[in-house]
Amino acid sequence: MAKLLKWVAITLAAFALLLVGVAVALQYWLRTDDFRSRVERQATAALGVPLKLGRLSVDLWPLPAVAADDVVVQTRPALSVGRLEARPVWAGLLAGRLEIATLIVRKAVLPQTGIAALGAAMQKKERASGKAAARKTAEPGAPMVLPQRAVFDEISWIDEKGQRITVNADADFSAAGLLEKATFKIVQGRLAGTQGNIRREADHWPVRIDIGGGRIAGKLQLQPGKGGTQVLSGTLTTENVEVSALTAPSKPLTGKLQAQTSLRSEFREPGQVADVLTTQTRFTVRDAVVQGIDLHKAVQSVGMSRGGLTQLDTLTGQVSTQGKAVQLSDLVASSGKLSATGNVAISPARALSGRVNVDLSHKSGALGVPLAVSGTVDEPSVTPTRGALVGAALGTLIAPGAGTAAGAATGDMIGESLKGLFGGGSK
Repeated sequence: MAKLLKWVAITLAAFALLLVGVAVALQYWLRTDDFRSRVERQATAALGVPLKLGRLSVDLWPLPAVAADDVVVQTRPALSVGRLEARPVWAGLLAGRLEIATLIVRKAVLPQTGIAALGAAMQKKERASGKAAARKTAEPGAPMVLPQRAVFDEISWIDEKGQRITVNADADFSAAGLLEKATFKIVQGRLAGTQGNIRREADHWPVRIDIGGGRIAGKLQLQPGKGGTQVLSGTLTTENVEVSALTAPSKPLTGKLQAQTSLRSEFREPGQVADVLTTQTRFTVRDAVVQGIDLHKAVQSVGMSRGGLTQLDTLTGQVSTQGKAVQLSDLVASSGKLSATGNVAISPARALSGRVNVDLSHKSGALGVPLAVSGTVDEPSVTPTRGALVGAALGTLIAPGAGTAAGAATGDMIGESLKGLFGGGSK
């Protein structure tokens, strides 16, 4: 028995030495300038954008893996990854198949404009080579390169305005490449502290996100669409979320949000999801404060209001989005002596346009003034419509004070009836 154990030990030691020897040889080969240059050329040809590698290596500890350090995709601005590590499925390698057990991405910096530039470069390359239709799910027998698990450590995304969000995430995938479960936490940036999880159940994925002292929960579905597209749909319920947590660092509105949302996106490539996403949301904000506009002042003075704030007991309405464009409709605000209704559009550049009708109780009766909304989300402004301004001037002549606001409402109604009289209508 002792002799058998001795031979087993010798065999294991020999195998370990062989493994170390192979790793050392691979390490030397991978680190040569010739091999690194070859990988860079092939990656550049595949991406359509120059790629540079700092170092390639084979690691044995804590688990065998192939790694690349200091990866830079030279878009403008550049996309960079501190370390990219792939741990293969050894049983698959022995059978001649490339399978990745775990993919680890560390300290990546991904500017949105750089991602868009990379996507454009790859599409241009595909069109030029006539292979735009070649991107398909791998056929049976083709190498499986999707990881079974992906770990993202300190991944920083930078939006078009230079605002950074840094995320840690962990995801597991099925053999078919479907997401099985995932968790994430935003560790730095404007949504720091937000965390969530999603787990597959049959044909849908329940999701929960803890944010702003409340939560967003619901379910998502992914189904085949027409002509080879995929359709992402779902419903979400928002409960007791501080609105400013969703818009930080900008705080155009504060208050506790309750909402019901439906969403849909039909796409061909995952990168198109956000661009073609449409949503419909019915919402209520309690104890709301609108920053940057003083509606009381705007009504009483019948003049432009920029700056200040408006406190509301409730703000309700509907939000419709298509890509980056936002439409606020059926807005109803109330607070003590003030009530308001209206519709406002937000462009992809965050510019505001729309109209709000404000009623303010007064000792001589209710004062109503129609206001045109303009400016931006961060610097909004309201101005009486052109018809209202003419009516206000006439009302001031007849009865200063209350006559000003009363004339504004009357003037706007006249302007609506005689569009074009005041330079194209009452707006």
